Amino acid sequence: MAKIRLAIAGLGNCASALIQGIYYYKKKGEIPGLTFPEIGGMTPKDIEIVAAFDVDEKKVGKDVSEAIFSGMNNTVKIFEPPKLGVKVMKGPVLDGLGKYLSEVIRPSSEPEVDVAQALRDAGADMLANYLPVGSTRAVQFYASEAIRAGVGFINAMPVFIASNPEWQEKFTNAGLPVAGDDVMSQIGATVLHKTLVKLLVDRGVRVEETYQLNVGGDTDFLNMLEEKRLKDKRESKTSAVRAMADYEIPTRIGPSDYIPFLNNDKICYIWIKGRYFGGVPVKIDVKLHVVDAYNSAGIMIDAVRGMKLALERGISGPLISLSSYCFKHPPVQMPYNEAKKAFIEFVEGKRER
Repeated sequence: MAKIRLAIAGLGNCASALIQGIYYYKKKGEIPGLTFPEIGGMTPKDIEIVAAFDVDEKKVGKDVSEAIFSGMNNTVKIFEPPKLGVKVMKGPVLDGLGKYLSEVIRPSSEPEVDVAQALRDAGADMLANYLPVGSTRAVQFYASEAIRAGVGFINAMPVFIASNPEWQEKFTNAGLPVAGDDVMSQIGATVLHKTLVKLLVDRGVRVEETYQLNVGGDTDFLNMLEEKRLKDKRESKTSAVRAMADYEIPTRIGPSDYIPFLNNDKICYIWIKGRYFGGVPVKIDVKLHVVDAYNSAGIMIDAVRGMKLALERGISGPLISLSSYCFKHPPVQMPYNEAKKAFIEFVEGKRER
């Protein structure tokens, strides 16, 4: 089968983990740590990075294999990819650098490239968006460039594209698939939180209140100190949890602080209060500690291969099952088990989208 030709916008920790993981699996004979070692005959070994865009002067102009370890990137190194012969190109800044990121990241003085033309020149199949939280105009720009270039679009960030009817129509009219929004970690805060709430609801517990607090030490958490950039992020995470019950649950979810020495480690606290038989109270208090970027990569590996299947089948518009399985704010919210079943049916050709 032909290689999956992947382009990436935003070479932060998540992109670093994804790229390291792709080449880790290319080198290793075994494939541990994946929900689906194979999707439609494709493994991670079939993914090739063909283009990359960023604005950081410490990344633009460098080979992708070097850029993923440059600048403020601080995730764990699991593999050092070979030179890819793909240089990071300068994209537009727009609203990509907020108050705090602009204090630690200096935009490159290189001229901006024509993104759509660069995607066509690279022969990309799809563009994955990994821009910082709150980059609304910048994400919309890259979505538009994907349409202009005739490639699929995977939105890993909480700016609503795949779940927005206007953007759904744009991709449908262009004959292109779109997936998103806001990637759901392989074993992260949101999937754990929504699974716990669904378990309680299914077991007859009336959930009365719940919160989720997260801390970390990478640029994502630094960026999210700027409260005005968090509107979509909070909605994305909150809606995923609230959708597990058919009644309103008082909920508070979101990042709470930036702790520099944690680097790319993310620590999550989940608290749930409810009542079961006879109105007797029950409380659940959970702490989760993960390396955040690899949580994203474990799911994006599936999203990329699912997107390739959609392109091969000529599917356009929002990918419902893929988005429900891989993302926090999809066009249609589903409990995890239902979303996984729908995604498997899509891969097997039993479900159109």
